[in-house]
Amino acid sequence: MVFATTGKLRDGELKSGKLFREAAKLYLREIDIMTHGQRSATYARGQHARTNGHLVPFLGSMVLPEITAGKINEYRIHRLEECKVQRGKAPAHNTMHQEIVTLRQIFKTPLRHGWIDHLPDLSAPYRASAKISHRAWFSPEEYKQLYEAARKRAHDPKQPRFRWEAEQLHDYVLFCANTGLRPDETMRLAFRDVTVIEDEGSGQTILEIEVRGKRGVGYCKST
Repeated sequence: MVFATTGKLRDGELKSGKLFREAAKLYLREIDIMTHGQRSATYARGQHARTNGHLVPFLGSMVLPEITAGKINEYRIHRLEECKVQRGKAPAHNTMHQEIVTLRQIFKTPLRHGWIDHLPDLSAPYRASAKISHRAWFSPEEYKQLYEAARKRAHDPKQPRFRWEAEQLHDYVLFCANTGLRPDETMRLAFRDVTVIEDEGSGQTILEIEVRGKRGVGYCKST
């Protein structure tokens, strides 16, 4: 056994480094502490379930440099075959997507700690996106109906004590429609994120907004 290990080490077949299960354990410890009070308990349970239920059993005994794009594709195939045996059908697209998202977050943990110097390629080979979705929108007639109803409620609330809330709702409808921001992006806005400017192209006074979304900070101009 010692001679075999020495031979593998000499030939470059035996890789050294931290195990995937060590990175996963550190990730779960960090996420439990750092997201306490900021993310729901359901989110944390999901991360634990995906990590300990699927990712660690398949990848746990591998050192991190061993986990290449090929190994991650083997994991996808393993999950596909496993689900077909257990349930008679392939896992849902969203299920696999969430597992790969969790895998990416686990790999970012050893990257931050200097255990690895890059992330493996986590993209799915051979196929385009399996899920194409289109964001819903209001027709001009539907939008007019919405803002007129919100304006009427703001001017004439069912109860006088609800007037302030009704006015805020009306402003919220107008703001969202004229900026195109998602509800979660809107709720994260602070005064420091919004600047009133004169638009050079139209000569109008508009809002320039620093949007803090799930992919970082972007910029938006209101209509």
